[in-house]
Amino acid sequence: MTNPAEPSTFQRMAGRAAPALAAVFSFGLLAGCSAPADKFPPACPQLKLLRDTADLTRVRGAGTDISDLIIDARIDAIPATCSDGPKGSVLAKIKVLMTAARGPAATSAAVALPYLVTVALGEQLIEQQYFVAAGSFPSNVDRVSVTGDEIELQIPVTPERAASAYTIYVSFRLTAAELAYNRSHRK
Repeated sequence: MTNPAEPSTFQRMAGRAAPALAAVFSFGLLAGCSAPADKFPPACPQLKLLRDTADLTRVRGAGTDISDLIIDARIDAIPATCSDGPKGSVLAKIKVLMTAARGPAATSAAVALPYLVTVALGEQLIEQQYFVAAGSFPSNVDRVSVTGDEIELQIPVTPERAASAYTIYVSFRLTAAELAYNRSHRK
Protein backbone atom coordinates (compact mmCIF):
# COMPACT_ATOMS: atom_id res chain seq x y z
CA MET A 1 0.00 0.00 0.00
CA THR A 2 1.32 3.45 -0.88
CA ASN A 3 1.39 6.49 1.33
CA PRO A 4 -1.10 9.07 -0.04
CA ALA A 5 1.30 11.89 0.90
CA GLU A 6 4.09 10.34 -1.26
CA PRO A 7 3.96 10.85 -5.04
CA SER A 8 3.35 7.70 -7.07
CA THR A 9 5.94 6.35 -9.50
CA PHE A 10 3.88 7.78 -12.38
CA GLN A 11 3.76 11.22 -10.76
CA ARG A 12 7.55 11.15 -10.13
CA MET A 13 8.23 10.14 -13.78
CA ALA A 14 5.83 12.77 -15.10
CA GLY A 15 7.45 15.38 -12.90
CA ARG A 16 10.89 14.56 -14.35
CA ALA A 17 9.63 14.36 -17.94
CA ALA A 18 7.57 17.55 -17.92
CA PRO A 19 10.51 19.99 -18.27
CA ALA A 20 12.03 17.93 -21.09
CA LEU A 21 8.69 17.66 -22.94
CA ALA A 22 8.05 21.36 -22.47
CA ALA A 23 11.44 22.15 -24.03
CA VAL A 24 10.76 19.81 -27.00
CA PHE A 25 7.29 21.24 -27.60
CA SER A 26 8.49 24.84 -27.21
CA PHE A 27 11.32 24.25 -29.66
CA GLY A 28 8.97 22.48 -32.08
CA LEU A 29 6.45 25.32 -31.99
CA LEU A 30 9.10 27.99 -32.40
CA ALA A 31 10.91 26.07 -35.13
CA GLY A 32 7.63 25.73 -37.07
CA CYS A 33 7.11 29.51 -37.25
CA SER A 34 8.52 30.79 -40.50
CA ALA A 35 6.93 34.26 -40.60
CA PRO A 36 9.15 37.11 -39.47
CA ALA A 37 8.37 38.32 -35.97
CA ASP A 38 7.54 41.83 -37.25
CA LYS A 39 5.11 40.63 -39.99
CA PHE A 40 1.40 40.27 -39.21
CA PRO A 41 -1.39 39.11 -41.54
CA PRO A 42 -3.08 42.05 -43.28
CA ALA A 43 -6.22 43.56 -41.82
CA CYS A 44 -9.36 42.58 -43.74
CA PRO A 45 -12.25 44.80 -44.82
CA GLN A 46 -15.46 44.46 -42.83
CA LEU A 47 -17.92 42.08 -44.46
CA LYS A 48 -21.64 42.78 -44.23
CA LEU A 49 -24.72 41.01 -45.52
CA LEU A 50 -27.51 43.52 -46.01
CA ARG A 51 -30.54 42.26 -44.09
CA ASP A 52 -33.22 43.57 -46.45
CA THR A 53 -31.49 42.03 -49.45
CA ALA A 54 -30.31 38.67 -48.06
CA ASP A 55 -33.42 36.92 -49.43
CA LEU A 56 -34.77 36.66 -52.95
CA THR A 57 -38.43 35.76 -53.40
CA ARG A 58 -39.34 35.79 -57.07
CA VAL A 59 -43.00 35.34 -58.04
CA ARG A 60 -45.06 35.15 -61.21
CA GLY A 61 -47.19 38.19 -61.94
CA ALA A 62 -48.61 39.91 -58.86
CA GLY A 63 -47.63 36.92 -56.73
CA THR A 64 -50.55 36.76 -54.37
CA ASP A 65 -50.56 33.00 -53.83
CA ILE A 66 -48.00 30.29 -53.01
CA SER A 67 -48.69 28.79 -56.44
CA ASP A 68 -47.09 31.99 -57.92
CA LEU A 69 -43.70 31.31 -56.29
CA ILE A 70 -40.91 30.81 -58.82
CA ILE A 71 -37.85 30.82 -56.54
CA ASP A 72 -37.12 31.48 -52.89
CA ALA A 73 -33.41 31.94 -52.18
CA ARG A 74 -31.25 32.99 -49.25
CA ILE A 75 -27.61 34.02 -48.87
CA ASP A 76 -26.29 31.61 -46.24
CA ALA A 77 -22.61 32.46 -45.87
CA ILE A 78 -19.78 34.51 -47.31
CA PRO A 79 -16.47 32.79 -46.60
CA ALA A 80 -13.57 35.24 -47.05
CA THR A 81 -9.80 35.35 -46.82
CA CYS A 82 -7.30 38.20 -47.04
CA SER A 83 -3.66 38.28 -48.11
CA ASP A 84 -1.06 40.81 -49.10
CA GLY A 85 -1.67 42.11 -52.60
CA PRO A 86 0.47 44.10 -54.96
CA LYS A 87 2.23 47.03 -53.28
CA GLY A 88 -0.25 49.21 -51.46
CA SER A 89 -3.13 46.71 -51.47
CA VAL A 90 -4.77 43.78 -49.74
CA LEU A 91 -6.42 41.00 -51.74
CA ALA A 92 -9.79 39.93 -50.35
CA LYS A 93 -11.23 36.71 -51.78
CA ILE A 94 -14.88 35.88 -51.14
CA LYS A 95 -17.47 33.34 -52.21
CA VAL A 96 -21.20 33.68 -51.79
CA LEU A 97 -23.03 30.54 -50.63
CA MET A 98 -26.77 30.41 -51.22
CA THR A 99 -29.71 28.06 -50.89
CA ALA A 100 -32.54 28.11 -53.41
CA ALA A 101 -35.97 26.49 -53.27
CA ARG A 102 -37.97 25.98 -56.45
CA GLY A 103 -41.59 27.04 -56.31
CA PRO A 104 -44.65 25.67 -58.12
CA ALA A 105 -44.46 28.41 -60.79
CA ALA A 106 -40.88 27.54 -61.82
CA THR A 107 -40.73 26.52 -65.47
CA SER A 108 -37.09 25.45 -65.62
CA ALA A 109 -34.66 23.27 -63.69
CA ALA A 110 -32.04 26.02 -64.07
CA VAL A 111 -31.71 28.78 -61.49
CA ALA A 112 -29.83 32.07 -61.86
CA LEU A 113 -29.30 34.05 -58.66
CA PRO A 114 -28.24 37.68 -59.26
CA TYR A 115 -26.16 39.35 -56.55
CA LEU A 116 -24.06 42.43 -55.92
CA VAL A 117 -20.71 42.89 -54.22
CA THR A 118 -20.07 46.48 -53.21
CA VAL A 119 -16.93 47.97 -51.67
CA ALA A 120 -17.37 51.19 -49.71
CA LEU A 121 -15.17 53.49 -47.70
CA GLY A 122 -17.52 55.04 -45.19
CA GLU A 123 -20.38 56.48 -47.27
CA GLN A 124 -18.27 56.57 -50.45
CA LEU A 125 -18.94 53.84 -53.03
CA ILE A 126 -15.59 52.55 -54.29
CA GLU A 127 -16.66 49.66 -56.51
CA GLN A 128 -19.77 47.62 -57.27
CA GLN A 129 -19.86 44.41 -59.28
CA TYR A 130 -22.82 42.39 -60.50
CA PHE A 131 -22.66 38.59 -60.54
CA VAL A 132 -24.98 35.68 -61.30
CA ALA A 133 -24.61 32.32 -59.56
CA ALA A 134 -26.01 29.52 -61.68
CA GLY A 135 -27.35 26.21 -60.48
CA SER A 136 -29.89 23.59 -61.40
CA PHE A 137 -32.43 21.41 -59.70
CA PRO A 138 -32.03 17.67 -60.28
CA SER A 139 -35.21 15.67 -60.91
CA ASN A 140 -37.47 15.47 -57.87
CA VAL A 141 -35.34 17.95 -55.90
CA ASP A 142 -36.81 21.29 -54.85
CA ARG A 143 -33.91 22.73 -52.80
CA VAL A 144 -30.29 23.18 -53.89
CA SER A 145 -27.13 24.87 -52.70
CA VAL A 146 -25.59 27.33 -55.13
CA THR A 147 -22.08 28.80 -54.82
CA GLY A 148 -20.93 31.86 -56.68
CA ASP A 149 -17.50 32.00 -58.29
CA GLU A 150 -14.61 33.16 -56.14
CA ILE A 151 -14.36 36.93 -56.30
CA GLU A 152 -11.03 38.68 -55.79
CA LEU A 153 -11.11 42.30 -54.67
CA GLN A 154 -8.00 44.46 -54.51
CA ILE A 155 -8.36 46.90 -51.61
CA PRO A 156 -6.01 49.93 -51.64
CA VAL A 157 -4.26 50.55 -48.34
CA THR A 158 -1.89 53.17 -46.98
CA PRO A 159 -0.11 53.57 -43.64
CA GLU A 160 -3.00 55.85 -42.63
CA ARG A 161 -5.83 53.65 -43.96
CA ALA A 162 -5.89 49.89 -43.38
CA ALA A 163 -8.17 47.50 -45.27
CA SER A 164 -10.38 47.36 -42.17
CA ALA A 165 -11.52 50.92 -42.99
CA TYR A 166 -13.44 49.48 -45.97
CA THR A 167 -16.68 47.51 -45.96
CA ILE A 168 -17.67 44.81 -48.45
CA TYR A 169 -21.46 44.56 -48.74
CA VAL A 170 -23.09 41.50 -50.29
CA SER A 171 -26.72 41.42 -51.38
CA PHE A 172 -29.09 39.90 -53.88
CA ARG A 173 -29.86 42.19 -56.80
CA LEU A 174 -33.57 42.75 -56.26
CA THR A 175 -36.31 44.54 -58.11
CA ALA A 176 -38.19 47.27 -56.23
CA ALA A 177 -41.11 44.85 -55.70
CA GLU A 178 -38.80 42.12 -54.33
CA LEU A 179 -37.19 44.58 -51.91
CA ALA A 180 -40.64 45.79 -50.77
CA TYR A 181 -41.68 42.17 -50.22
CA ASN A 182 -38.60 41.52 -48.04
CA ARG A 183 -39.24 44.63 -45.98
CA SER A 184 -42.90 43.79 -45.45
CA HIS A 185 -42.10 40.20 -44.42
CA ARG A 186 -39.14 40.99 -42.16
CA LYS A 187 -38.96 38.79 -39.09
